[in-house]
Amino acid sequence: MLRRSIQAVLAALLMAGAAHALTPDEAVAMATGETGDRVAAINKAVLSADAKTADFLQALADDAVKTTPTHVYVMKDEKGYDPVTGNPLRVPDDAEDVINNNLLRSTLDSAMAALKLSSLDEKVRADAVQTLLNEPDESRLPLVEKALAAESNPQIKARLERVRAASMLDSLDKAHRLEAAATLGNSRSPEVKLLLNERLGKEDDAAVKAALRAAVRSIDSRLVWGDRINAIFSGISLGSVLLLAALGLAITYGLMGVINMAHGELIMIGAYATYVMQGLFQKYLPAAAFGWYLVAAIPVAFLASALVGALLERGVIRFLYGRPLETLLATWGISLVLQQGVRSLFGAQNVGVENPGWMSGGFTMLGNVTLPWNRICIIIFAALVLLAMGWLIGRTRLGLFVRGVTQNRPIASCMGVNTAHVDTYAFALGSGIAGLAGCALSQIGNVGPDLGQSYIVDSFMVVVMGGVGQLAGTVYAAMGLGILNKFIEGWAGAVLAKIAVLVFIIIFIQKRPQGIFAMRGRSAET
Repeated sequence: MLRRSIQAVLAALLMAGAAHALTPDEAVAMATGETGDRVAAINKAVLSADAKTADFLQALADDAVKTTPTHVYVMKDEKGYDPVTGNPLRVPDDAEDVINNNLLRSTLDSAMAALKLSSLDEKVRADAVQTLLNEPDESRLPLVEKALAAESNPQIKARLERVRAASMLDSLDKAHRLEAAATLGNSRSPEVKLLLNERLGKEDDAAVKAALRAAVRSIDSRLVWGDRINAIFSGISLGSVLLLAALGLAITYGLMGVINMAHGELIMIGAYATYVMQGLFQKYLPAAAFGWYLVAAIPVAFLASALVGALLERGVIRFLYGRPLETLLATWGISLVLQQGVRSLFGAQNVGVENPGWMSGGFTMLGNVTLPWNRICIIIFAALVLLAMGWLIGRTRLGLFVRGVTQNRPIASCMGVNTAHVDTYAFALGSGIAGLAGCALSQIGNVGPDLGQSYIVDSFMVVVMGGVGQLAGTVYAAMGLGILNKFIEGWAGAVLAKIAVLVFIIIFIQKRPQGIFAMRGRSAET
């Protein structure tokens, strides 16, 4: 495919009269000699390359060339061929493999990219422009300028302008360097800023130095908004993860008063349920259906964690209501049992869960802002889970029973509510939401027996800070802590950010023990 694309480009060049045939001397110059001489020969050949030259450059890049002091041989299927005529040749025993160092490999990549600037495929041209921007070279200016004159796509044309300017940064002509600095100063790309800083370290002319510094300042002023957007998005992303992890706890602890130290393991069960669904799709369904495994894993993760939660409530928790210390110790022991059970079933090592194709990659907003699709999907997923939970608690019969039992258990029982069943349903619901959190977390990291331990403390902090039993408070606390953590992390580092957030929570709880939203009603009075 690559060779056909290059040959189509070269055919267009031949029709324009820009190409000439590869000669034996050119092939020898590109394959033998000192690195600098070979680089110069490759760059010169690219300016008027024909199809044979393209094939030879590809062979060099593939390490499929042998040489003697006077001849060059292209190797295909262990047979030698003349790079100029394509005729088969006997390869002498003393022929040596051509060795390409990192500089030569980079030169070959850039040369192949330069040949694709006239491709009919916009994606091919865009990739070629990016390659040339990473390795600018003044010797390719004629090709870049020719492609610039023919380019019709505005985005690719703007990037070609940057390639042209970057290629002039090392020019011996001061006017060219000044022009390059002025053009590149309008960029929003961190890569362009790096090129300017590299040139600034080598520049001797005072006027050019001033122009380069002005260009760097101009880029910095444009990048600062990208940094802010990155920090806000990262904070919302972290807040969404904390929200998913804390929503289930908002029921089991916030509404039911159970200190469930096994909540992290319920998250872990949801993540392993997702891993199992991935394996089933890979083993029993066509490859085309693999992208749907995550959709199927959502209800499976919910049901798996909800079932474990229901068994936990019926087997242990129902005997410990009103005794928070005992529930803490009991659920902590259960968490150890669940961790060891997972180690026995799946092994102690982390397992990998792949992103479906539609969650791979990201959305590029600015030169320094790329929003990953998996994080965007988790934010949307967290919002949907929150809306579903709010509807369930506020608009359904089960939600009414849960709120009634939470506020006044004896009166709810007198009204005919089976409080034992409501307790089980509520605990299973909170556990199932923890499973959904595990399903989401499997898409942004490895899945292991200790997965839940990373989120249990943060989940309790979110629930307590938001206000025990307050769904809105949980949302505010999760998002606030996520954004605060990322902004502090930007200038103080991850460790100091964690410490600063913890200190903030301690001070906040001391000043406002009831959390962001105080509980109202009988339960608040008791």
